[in-house]
Amino acid sequence: MRVLSADVRTSILHALIEGNSIRSTARLIGVAKDTVLKLLVDAGDACMAYQRATLRGIASRRVEFDEIWCYCYCKQKNVPAAIEGVFGFGDVWTWVAIDADSKVVPTWLVGRRDVEHAIAFVRDVAGRLTNRVQLTTDGYHPYMEAVAFGFRGEVDYAMLVKSYGPTDAGAGRYSPPRCIGIRKRVVRGNPDPALISTSYAERQNLNMRMAMRRFTRLTNAFSKKIENLEAAIALHFMNYNFVRRHMTLRVTPAMAAGVTDRKWSLSDVVGLIR
Repeated sequence: MRVLSADVRTSILHALIEGNSIRSTARLIGVAKDTVLKLLVDAGDACMAYQRATLRGIASRRVEFDEIWCYCYCKQKNVPAAIEGVFGFGDVWTWVAIDADSKVVPTWLVGRRDVEHAIAFVRDVAGRLTNRVQLTTDGYHPYMEAVAFGFRGEVDYAMLVKSYGPTDAGAGRYSPPRCIGIRKRVVRGNPDPALISTSYAERQNLNMRMAMRRFTRLTNAFSKKIENLEAAIALHFMNYNFVRRHMTLRVTPAMAAGVTDRKWSLSDVVGLIR
């Protein structure tokens, strides 16, 4: 098999993080589809390991959580009976935390939307922070148990609960329901009411849908293997945290959080791959 040069690897990763599919990336760069997939997994594993080790000791003041849905292998309703209930087939959720000030994403978790994964996610986040933070989540009930267990009371926690009305008549089958109300619920500690928000977490969800075809709604783009999905997410956050300059901050989120003192390039990311 031909060994790819560092420049070709960089070009492949660049195409992937700009939202190209596996096949379109293979056509653009002039390599085989399996070559692109292998590099994606290798790069994702390297990015995952580096961020898990590096994104620690973050002095956050405000943190927001949210979850984003996609599917793997097939839609949940089409999962064969022989593999029904096996993780990686059907619905998959990605739990994401974001620092509202530095915009860094200190961690994420690919899993199910249940109490077990909520606890694992919150414990991971809490272990990466150095300060008592103000935390905002949506109204998903398992967060209450997970936050109590993960932060052990050392948090100012509030929920932002949204109420939705029926879809507007004639708006179309896939139009989202209209938000008709927001309620701020203080759960623990003394959060500042003016700072109770999940806007940055929801905007990060949009970043993911725009940058990764696996998350784009109403298309035939999806991961056939959970390993490919996890690799794509790790690569996305490596680019987001370390490579791409944030337009408002004028530095990368990792620089704003004090994790690194320089802006990375995709060549640096390629250098992580063993």
